Amino acid sequence: MLKAFFGSRKWFLWAWGGGIMVVLLLYVQVQISVELNNWREGFGNLLQTSGTMKDGIHLRNVSEFWAMLIDFAKIVAPLVAIAAFTNFFSRHYTFRWRQAITLNYLPRWIKVTNEIEGASQRIQEDAKRFANIVESLGLEAVRSTMTLIAFGPILWGLSSKVELAIIKDIPGSLFWIALATSFGGTAISWLVGWMLPGLEYQNQRAEAAFRKKLVLAEDDKVNHGHVPDFIHLFTGVRTNYFRLFLHYGYFDLWGRTYGQIMVFAPYIAMGPGLFTGLITLGVLNKVASAFDEVHSGFSIFVNNWTTITELRSIWKRLHEFEHNLDKHQHIAA
Repeated sequence: MLKAFFGSRKWFLWAWGGGIMVVLLLYVQVQISVELNNWREGFGNLLQTSGTMKDGIHLRNVSEFWAMLIDFAKIVAPLVAIAAFTNFFSRHYTFRWRQAITLNYLPRWIKVTNEIEGASQRIQEDAKRFANIVESLGLEAVRSTMTLIAFGPILWGLSSKVELAIIKDIPGSLFWIALATSFGGTAISWLVGWMLPGLEYQNQRAEAAFRKKLVLAEDDKVNHGHVPDFIHLFTGVRTNYFRLFLHYGYFDLWGRTYGQIMVFAPYIAMGPGLFTGLITLGVLNKVASAFDEVHSGFSIFVNNWTTITELRSIWKRLHEFEHNLDKHQHIAA
């Protein structure tokens, strides 16, 4: 899975050069996001003081509002363009990875005389899904790391403006809250979703058996087109899906509850300071944005747990397939 792409001279330029290109594109996006975070502070302060008057004269005028929106457009326009190009390039990168895996599997599989269960699905479907998911999670991991590097110090500095008595004397309190809640959420998600990878694996086996029977019946309905056999196999599919729905149900309940709680975390910490005049609306907006960036960076596993579960299941199936390829080739030799 990895060696076929990253360990091949044929794919060296795409695997390593393309990977570096993606990292550079993500770095630029994160730097622009920092500019956008600073803009939010100024825009929030502008809105808060928009109606303030001194000696009968408005201290802020509408031209500042339009100027701020123009600044916003100047920041966002390159961000949108770079993000779109990153997605375009990464899709090509992913397909090359899938191509490398497929071209590695095919000649090995053709030489094997023994039947390997689900070989067609492993080569066609799982190779594609593996490359797509790894690309998606890989981008998310790199982006999260860069976000933490960029926004971590910002959030640490903003922690000095916390007014909440419990945490206001702790240096970098907002940073530590983001860290603690993210790792705590990951640990709970791991426990709540403990059974999901195994269920996903069993579900794919049941689907593969049902699909294989359909393919056989398509070519030979006399010997393989028996409805009771189909019903038996589909019942297994149904049972597995219903078990998955149950376990994903309580996992989704936990995930959504956790997400809603974290939305309010920065406001709980900073809100009192807004009423005492210690901070402005702009600072609150900046803190909320920076906290969300840092917390999301730490929470990559929680936010992508369903995808990670699917990847673990696919990895297990492909690893088993590669083991069977090696085993049967060794026997044939």
